[in-house]
Amino acid sequence: MSGDLRIEPVTDRKGLLEFVKFPFTHYRGDPHWVPPLIEERLDFFDPKKNPFFEHARCQLFLARRDGKLVGEIAAVVDDNHNAFHSERTGAFGFFESVDDQAVADALLNAAECWVRDQGMTVIRGPQNFSTNQEIALLVEGFDEPPMVMMTYNPRYYAGLIERHGYGKAMDVYAYIFELAESFKAAPQKVFRVAEKAAQRAGIHVRKVDMRHFAREIELIKAVYNSAWERNWGFVPMTEREIDHLANGMKPVLDPNLIFIAETAGGKPVGISLALPDLHQALRRSGGGHMFPFGLLKFLWQRRKVDQGRMLIMGLAEEFRGLGTDSIFYVETAKEALARGYRRLECGWVLETNTMMNRIVERLGGRRYKTYRIFERAL
Repeated sequence: MSGDLRIEPVTDRKGLLEFVKFPFTHYRGDPHWVPPLIEERLDFFDPKKNPFFEHARCQLFLARRDGKLVGEIAAVVDDNHNAFHSERTGAFGFFESVDDQAVADALLNAAECWVRDQGMTVIRGPQNFSTNQEIALLVEGFDEPPMVMMTYNPRYYAGLIERHGYGKAMDVYAYIFELAESFKAAPQKVFRVAEKAAQRAGIHVRKVDMRHFAREIELIKAVYNSAWERNWGFVPMTEREIDHLANGMKPVLDPNLIFIAETAGGKPVGISLALPDLHQALRRSGGGHMFPFGLLKFLWQRRKVDQGRMLIMGLAEEFRGLGTDSIFYVETAKEALARGYRRLECGWVLETNTMMNRIVERLGGRRYKTYRIFERAL
C-alpha cells in the first residue's frame, strides 16, 4: 500500500487509550476475537498499578498511515528474566498489524531498535509481557475463540513475522478435554496407579480454602516458583506479582477448581488451578468500557460460562513422577463435570515437555491449538 507511514511512541494517556482501543477496530467482524475490558487493560499498562514494572520497562508504539491507525507493538525488557537466565533478551508483544509487510516491518524495527538501545542482543515474541502472562502467536487452531489468558490473531501474522527475519524459538500446545467423553475414556489404571503412588509418598490433594484466602496464597507462593523453575522461558514471580494476580482473580475464581498437594506434615508441594473461561463472558458481553454497564454485562454472562482452562499445574521437582498430576486432573474433571462445565483446556504445554504432553494425551486430551514464540538476534 502507498501512503505516509509513521511509527509513533506512546507518550501520554491519549496514546495509551488509542493503543488499547485499536484491536476493537482491527478485529471488527471477527467472531473469534475476544474484546477486553478497557479499564483493565489500562491498569495493566500502568507502572503504578502493575508490579511487573518494578523489574521491567516497556515502550509502546503506534503505526499510522495517512493519519489512520494501522498497527501497534510493545517492546519490553524484563530484568528479572535476564538475571534468572543470564541473558540479554528483550521481547515484543501486543503486536497487531494490517496485512501489509511494510507496516509489520516498521513496527518490528521500532521494537528491535528500542530493545537494542537497552543493551539487549536477542528479541523474542510475542510476549504480553512474560511467560507469566499471555504469550505466543496462534499458528494452528483458528476455528474457535481462545480461552482465558490465551492469545488470538489472524492467520497472516506468522508470515509477517517470519518474512521480517524471525525463526521459531518454541512452540506451546493447548489441549482440549470434552469432559464427559475423555473422563470416561481415560484408562482407570492410570488413576489407580497415581493414587497408590501418591499415598506411598504421603501426598494428599485438597481444595483451596477461600475462607483463608491470604493463608492459601502464602502456601501457593511457597511452591509456585520451584515447580516451574526449570521450564524454558520461566520467570519467577515476585511476591507482589503473585498478590496482585491473586487479588485480581479472586472475584472470578471457582474454588472448586483449585487444588493444593501437601505432604502428611502439611508442606505444600504442588498446585493446580483451573479458571472458568472468562473469555466466554467477555465475548457475549462485548467487553469495552467497564462503566456504567460493561462490568454488569460481564458479570451476568459470567454465570453462563460452561468451560474452563487448566492454567497452572505443577509440582516441586522431588515430587514429580508420582502420578499426582493425574490426580489433579481427575479431581478437577470431577468437580468441573459436577458443576456444569462441558470442556476443559489444558495449556499451554511446552513442545519439549515430553512427559506432560504424554500424560495429557493418555488422559484423553486432544491437541487443538499450537502457539509459537519467535526470536531474532539483534
